[in-house]
Amino acid sequence: LVAVSDSSASDRGAAAFVVRLSAVKTRFLFQLTGVLDDCFCDVESIDVFNNFKIYPRIKKLTEKDYFRYYKVNLKRPCPFWPDDGHCAIKDCHVEPCPEVRGHYSQAANTMSDMVECEQAKELGAINSTLSNQSKEAFADWARHDDAQDHFCELDDETSPDAEYVDLLLNPERYTGYKGPSAWRVWNSIYEENCFKPRSVYRPLNPLSPSRGLCLEKRVFYRLISGLHSSINIHLCAEYLLDEGWGRSVWGPNVQEFRQRFDMAKTKGEGTRRLKNLYFLYLIELRALYKVAPYFERAFINLYTGNGQEDGATKELLLQIFNEIKAFPMHFDEKSMFAGNKIEAKTLKEEFRLHFKNISRIMDCVGCSKCRLWGKLQTQGLGTALKVLFSEREIQNLPEHSPSKGFQLTRQEIVALLNAFGRLSTSIHQLHNFRLLLKDHR
Repeated sequence: LVAVSDSSASDRGAAAFVVRLSAVKTRFLFQLTGVLDDCFCDVESIDVFNNFKIYPRIKKLTEKDYFRYYKVNLKRPCPFWPDDGHCAIKDCHVEPCPEVRGHYSQAANTMSDMVECEQAKELGAINSTLSNQSKEAFADWARHDDAQDHFCELDDETSPDAEYVDLLLNPERYTGYKGPSAWRVWNSIYEENCFKPRSVYRPLNPLSPSRGLCLEKRVFYRLISGLHSSINIHLCAEYLLDEGWGRSVWGPNVQEFRQRFDMAKTKGEGTRRLKNLYFLYLIELRALYKVAPYFERAFINLYTGNGQEDGATKELLLQIFNEIKAFPMHFDEKSMFAGNKIEAKTLKEEFRLHFKNISRIMDCVGCSKCRLWGKLQTQGLGTALKVLFSEREIQNLPEHSPSKGFQLTRQEIVALLNAFGRLSTSIHQLHNFRLLLKDHR
């Protein structure tokens, strides 16, 4: 990628990228082109915009101190079923269409598999290393946040078990864990979070393959499917390739990627899954566009106690907002959240409850790192929806003082930008897999 400060070089690089993108089309991803369902944005435009305008900046932003530390409670028990996780060192992914696997071989009880189980636990464990300086800073951050005019309280922030985690020390990648909770979690998310039937069917696109579904259920499914696809891409891109001689090596696993998304291996579902990733990207991109005025106010700062660093962090964030504003093909959320005031309020509450429920389901993931990133990205998506439902409140914000009409906590801000950063990374990694697939033909 070119330097983000050189816009002309970036434009030239983007033009060359389009040429290369056309040159590396494979049978596998050939259908991942053109206009997305339910909106008027094409895949190629998103690829160029993300990989050259957004990804370099969002990657740099999420490495800043304000965004690298996330406060989370990883000790909450699963509220839906007992912890019966099973360790396995292979195939660390979540199944898009879960199948009940009620039987395990007797070999699962052998000493060899016990060793693998311990290795998997070690890979999935949270690195809780924090400097004394960081711990002191967190107390200062809490005092600063407590003085702000918050919109709401978050359970994880007030829990005595909630702790700050350094996201840079705990990257989202293959962990070696694959237990019953993996498919149970996604089965619960897909099957148990249905919206109540609505009297009015409002199609986004009359030709949509999911035309028989109500608007709310279809949108909800596409958002969760997009999140699911993004997580699978991260695991495929950061797969454990070697752990010999006391040194673990992670990198892209093309075979695992094809297993998740190849048209032939997924019975034609691979392209749809990836298009849902792009749909989710546009939804969160639109939320950032809408929330920009909240951060553009002069008195809003991304506080860590280091004035120079805080200023640089906010400047970088505003650069990202400027790039987002210049994007010409934003998703029109009004088609999704249409309706009278009473209906819109009801829909907002339904979405809020669904994503709160998904966050609770994430507490059932047996792998700590998977749970961490699942909770963060779920909260990020929930925050994006909160923004989209709060357009009027954001427009009415006072310029020089806080307002009870709309407020974001530090936790929500960190989750929102990191969740979008994960989507940006997924789309960037898709191009890398295109190149690798070309070499594997």
